[in-house]
Amino acid sequence: MKASRIFGKNMGILCFAATVAMGLSGCGSKSPLDPKDPVSLTVWHYYNGSQQAAFDDLVEEFNDTVGQEKGIYVQGFSQGSVSDLETAVRDSIAGKVGADAMPDIFSSYADTAYEVEQAGALADLSGYLSDEELGQYVDSYIEEGRIAADGSLRIFPTAKSTEIMMINKTDWEKFAAATGASLDDLATIEGITSTAQAYYEWTDSLTPDIMQDGRAFYGRDAVANYFVIGMQQLGVEIFHVENGKMTLNVPEQELYRLWENYYVPMVKGYFGAYGSFRSDDVKTGDILAYTGSTSSAMYFPDQVELDDGSYPIDYIVRMAPMFEGGKPCAVQQGAGMVVSKSDEKHEYAAVEFLKWFTQAENNLEFGCVSGYLPVRKEAGSVEKLDQVIESQQLTVAPKTHDCLTTIFEKMDGMTLYTNKSFENGSAARKVLEYHLADKAAEDRLAVIAALEQGKSLEEAAAPYVSRESFEEWYLSFCDALNGVVNE
Repeated sequence: MKASRIFGKNMGILCFAATVAMGLSGCGSKSPLDPKDPVSLTVWHYYNGSQQAAFDDLVEEFNDTVGQEKGIYVQGFSQGSVSDLETAVRDSIAGKVGADAMPDIFSSYADTAYEVEQAGALADLSGYLSDEELGQYVDSYIEEGRIAADGSLRIFPTAKSTEIMMINKTDWEKFAAATGASLDDLATIEGITSTAQAYYEWTDSLTPDIMQDGRAFYGRDAVANYFVIGMQQLGVEIFHVENGKMTLNVPEQELYRLWENYYVPMVKGYFGAYGSFRSDDVKTGDILAYTGSTSSAMYFPDQVELDDGSYPIDYIVRMAPMFEGGKPCAVQQGAGMVVSKSDEKHEYAAVEFLKWFTQAENNLEFGCVSGYLPVRKEAGSVEKLDQVIESQQLTVAPKTHDCLTTIFEKMDGMTLYTNKSFENGSAARKVLEYHLADKAAEDRLAVIAALEQGKSLEEAAAPYVSRESFEEWYLSFCDALNGVVNE
């Protein structure tokens, strides 16, 4: 029997003892639950594949132990994707014909949770957690969940993530041996850009009979993160929220640095984005490295598959690159879980399940499969991770283990950041995600057409990478952002 299961069976006894000894309100004699009359809870989430299996295993464990002792029965339902889940929630709130009733608990990013909160549909979780219990969680995760106007807690942190960099080690070593490129160059955004140009030129030189067929080196999954965190590193909070009011900060100088280190290399073919995710692009050999969520590590391919065959590859995990001279901060992301406003019995039971799910042992067990980071302070170390792996006899994919240990080892001195929620925040983030990326993709096609007509890369790209081109985009970008935040 796993240590977590033994722990779970003794949880009720431990809670009672803690309540008597310290007078805590988090789990004690005031429970409205009755094991003889159990309450059923539904959970909507977006986990699939191995992540869903891991979540279901933990739900089953809860139901067989703590849930049985306290009178709580949990059922989890995957809604497919984040977008599908958000649609299902919105349809339920709106009372759309055919929509399912609101679940007791559902996974939610802060922007979506803010919308639901504005509709008055979320439970205030503050009264179900003592100050001591709240102090066990990473402070910034708790603060992200305080989306109500009065600052009360609405989002329970359950599984978080940040960004990492994954590299095709096999092909990187060939490139590095031929050119002298160093992994140290990949620590900064500017270093990524210059390395990507060198890779493009090197791959172009391998086929002297074919002009301008260099290959992209790098891509990123979330362009919105690039804007939010890139600007934060440069000392600018693009969405500053205070007292529920958002102030938009889009200074031209800082945005130019972002533009020349994303749009320009995209247009020139140094960066690329082809499949649904950049791990797909590594698999097809279209890029060598990418920045993505920690949860993406499990999808990093074991081989490159080309039209004329395939070959195995190894990997390197690194911290995501930062702007040169920028403040040391990284994106804080990953959905939490929210509790639908109902009655005390259901809300109390929901919080009890979430507390159990986020115990260090259980949370790390989920993280070992999903690549998500645990949310309690005590769980965020390599030592605790390896202890849980050993005690629970877990089988962990090396890529996921290396990803988690890299974050645990390198996050000291790094500030996790996410902007506070605000009205129309989801729409504003979509502008960040697509406005520049879509223009880069469109203009890259025009550059390719010019290359096919015999122009050099510099000649083909020149109309798109000028300062005038940036200023035109900048005005359009500002108009688009102001349009959605001022609706």
